[in-house]
Amino acid sequence: MLQWLKPTMKKSTPIKPFSLLIKPASADCNLRCAYCFYTEKAELYPGSAVHRMSDPVLEKLISSYMGTDQPQYAFAWQGGEPALMGVDFYRRVTELQSRYGFAGASVANHLQTNAVLMTDELAEHLAGYNFLVGVSLDGPAEIHDHFRTFQNGEGSHAQVMRGLGVLRRHNVETNILTLVTSVNAGKGREVYDYLVGQGIFYHQYIPCVEFDGRSRLMPYALSPEAWGEFLCTIFDHWIADTSRQVSVRYFDALLQYLVTGERIICHMTRNCNLYFMVEHNGDVYPCDFFAQRDLLLGNVCNDSWPKLLDSRRYKKFGIDKSNWHTDCDRCPYLQLCAGDCLKHRLNHGTQTPQQKSWLCAGYKMFFSHALQRLQNMATEIRNRNNFTDASTSRFIQPVKISRNQSCPCGSGLKYKKCCGNH
Repeated sequence: MLQWLKPTMKKSTPIKPFSLLIKPASADCNLRCAYCFYTEKAELYPGSAVHRMSDPVLEKLISSYMGTDQPQYAFAWQGGEPALMGVDFYRRVTELQSRYGFAGASVANHLQTNAVLMTDELAEHLAGYNFLVGVSLDGPAEIHDHFRTFQNGEGSHAQVMRGLGVLRRHNVETNILTLVTSVNAGKGREVYDYLVGQGIFYHQYIPCVEFDGRSRLMPYALSPEAWGEFLCTIFDHWIADTSRQVSVRYFDALLQYLVTGERIICHMTRNCNLYFMVEHNGDVYPCDFFAQRDLLLGNVCNDSWPKLLDSRRYKKFGIDKSNWHTDCDRCPYLQLCAGDCLKHRLNHGTQTPQQKSWLCAGYKMFFSHALQRLQNMATEIRNRNNFTDASTSRFIQPVKISRNQSCPCGSGLKYKKCCGNH
């Protein structure tokens, strides 16, 4: 766990746990990646060509969030490119976290970057405060440079690797985020082997699903079959490595669920009310995939976190996650996918959460291929760690609750329609 203790003492307001995803430079970026979904969000703020979070907004954001009662104060700094803010901004971040924190509190900072702007000064600060840094890297140069380019069309791979070297020199904890596109989907083993060959052992693979205004798949996006085949390829390569030195976030998350019942990544959950996305000016949205005017919840400078959490618009957005297609109720894999991310259900065809995920067939292909082996691994883990019925979660050892009561997972559905639907 990334944490550091702060010296001051204060009382916190009890509140439902949530984390923050922050866009301090909005959609501004030093690259022009062909598939970036957030570039167009600059249209939300047409009054300025440059978007940067001001100090008053930053202080209000941190002071108000750290005034709530959280098991861990989790800040994810994303973009655009958050390194555009420079080292002084992140010095101010940790200064304010220290000022408004309290003794014994845990603070987790995650920075997602293309690493091109990484400097020794910034890396040293990130290391000093235990930031976890995610670096976007799609594979070897010939793959990465296909879509991840500068404005002049030049590939960014060499500069990304330079920045990654700076982070390593300062012992910053890093992982790699690889977007799976039409270019690298059929090269799963090549991408995996390349990352491992570079000494990179923490992998996160994200599917690229983007459509144009007429619900036509963009040329860089994935077919369901390509996603399924990619997952199967990566899984086979990963599970064959008995050293278990490589962590693939999605496989780890599936094992976590199978062992403890805990869903640790958002698209596996049944309610999307897990975090808030905060724009550079303090505007708050339920998710960065859904930063749009009709889903604007408020602003950190004017609205309290309890008010935002209680927003009818926010609650409806969260509950929509479980308003899946009727076929999902009969699917043997529902407990693992929960209908998938709303973005993959709403961004093609009819704009309704009851539509099947674009990637549904791919996930079915993967679960059919890998689930039994994952279940076997989960059994081994439970046996090795002496898990008992009393120590596993309610999803493994069902809670004693009426099927007509609200589900304890917080989805807003009755238990029989949610986690009791086994």
